[in-house]
Amino acid sequence: MSYRMDRNFLKLLLFFLIVSGNVFSQTLNEASKFAKTITVKDLRKHLEIIASDEYEGRETGEKGQKMAAEYISKHFKELGLAGPTSASNPYYQPFKLYKNYWDEVELGFGDEELTYLEEFFLYGNFSIEEEGLPFVFAGYGIDEEKYSDYEGLDVEDKAVAVWMGQPVDNETGNYLLSGTDKPSQAISSTYKIKAAAEKGAKAIFLIYESDDEFNNRLEVYKPYLQKPSLSTTDGSKEQGKIGVFFMGPSSLSKVLGLSEKKYQKLEKKYSKKKAAAVKSQPSLQLTATKSSEEVMTENVLGYMEGTDLKDELLVVTAHYDHIGKSGDEINNGADDDGSGTVTVLEIAEAFSMAKADSVFPRRSILFMTVTGEEKGLLGSAYYSDNPVFPLGNTIANLNIDMVGRVDDKHADNPDYIYVIGSDMLSSELHDMHEEVARKYAPDVELDYTYNAKDDPNRFYYRSDHYNFAKHGIPVIFYFNGTHEDYHQPTDTVEKINFEKMSKIGRLIFHTAWELANRDTRPVVDQSESD
Repeated sequence: MSYRMDRNFLKLLLFFLIVSGNVFSQTLNEASKFAKTITVKDLRKHLEIIASDEYEGRETGEKGQKMAAEYISKHFKELGLAGPTSASNPYYQPFKLYKNYWDEVELGFGDEELTYLEEFFLYGNFSIEEEGLPFVFAGYGIDEEKYSDYEGLDVEDKAVAVWMGQPVDNETGNYLLSGTDKPSQAISSTYKIKAAAEKGAKAIFLIYESDDEFNNRLEVYKPYLQKPSLSTTDGSKEQGKIGVFFMGPSSLSKVLGLSEKKYQKLEKKYSKKKAAAVKSQPSLQLTATKSSEEVMTENVLGYMEGTDLKDELLVVTAHYDHIGKSGDEINNGADDDGSGTVTVLEIAEAFSMAKADSVFPRRSILFMTVTGEEKGLLGSAYYSDNPVFPLGNTIANLNIDMVGRVDDKHADNPDYIYVIGSDMLSSELHDMHEEVARKYAPDVELDYTYNAKDDPNRFYYRSDHYNFAKHGIPVIFYFNGTHEDYHQPTDTVEKINFEKMSKIGRLIFHTAWELANRDTRPVVDQSESD
């Protein structure tokens, strides 16, 4: 090749790079034009359908959830997104769950019985049928080298009753185990259940500090316990797991045969007397059995293929299920998570309008609304265990769960969003997001109040992004906080702040646009275990 040919080739290459750079720059600059298609009018139009009475609260596996799945898949198809699965409806990722019913729950001792959902309740997937089961009291249910409630106490093949909480030093007021005013990990019910199971107990009864506390928790859980539960396992076949029950002090006193006065003395003196404090071991007739039936449900996926980086994938999610009915009342779930669902629909539409204008994302994008979130993040767990696209090629997950309301903290400034998880795995993702927000959503406050793994609300672990984060995929969770209508029939469309919601939708769109088009994927510089 001659020098003249080399020089012409270099000129042509330089021209191509300049043009390509200008096109790419133009692509980024056009983002705002497409973001404006996320409008109050369109968000309201979708939400008035998704959160209508006709959809009956969108409970997983029920009629309303199926109607919502059909609505979403039809929308994805109309946008020109691809259905990426091999199911009969290629926009569906179907999977099987089990609807589990408590057939029979009984607790008797001697000639007496406690009334289920009045004097005690239960939790979890297990099955137990026992006659003459010894009932043993084990204080706080702690088993540590420096302090053990199980010392000299045999609980194998028995039911063990333990107090919630931890013992306190009467002189200093500090917790005995930690020596400070902060309790150790042994305060959690998870710890107590595990300790009892390791000692061979067949059942554990966790005792609330007061009857008022027990009644408050019962009021919360009762509506769920009266309905079938959904899980990935057949509850009728759950054998060998420890049974978990809850009761208040009055119920425990009744079983142990203690008067109110003697029970109060027990509470005051237990830390010194330990297991010897209660010698009575009454026998229980304890039954908790389940029946199950199979239920099919589905995640709904819409796929847009990228260009030069199409093998890499951005996933944008929201859960479209809710909790269904409470008796005759419908829990419409307008905020939880109708707001996130319709935001995903509008973000998908904005990208589709860009594509129709010949502006294509470099990376592929999966818009996914998942089911079963209210039953334990089941839909996103199923996807992460059975991914349609390799998780190793998934660069990030943007998850949207409740973005349509304003909490009390922000009553004077509705333009905010709680950002959770952005720096948990990738500091680069966090910095990029802040830059996008400064440039495209300067009036939206990014609130990091709940952005901590030890946040007592545990929001980082309570929505679908976590099933990506646990696989090392960087995430951002967008959330407006809880409110008085959370999981109530009063979570309705007329209470949604659509102006605020549209601003959040545009922020997320710009973030997705940046992630889909930047040269490199976010660097993972922290691990989920950190």
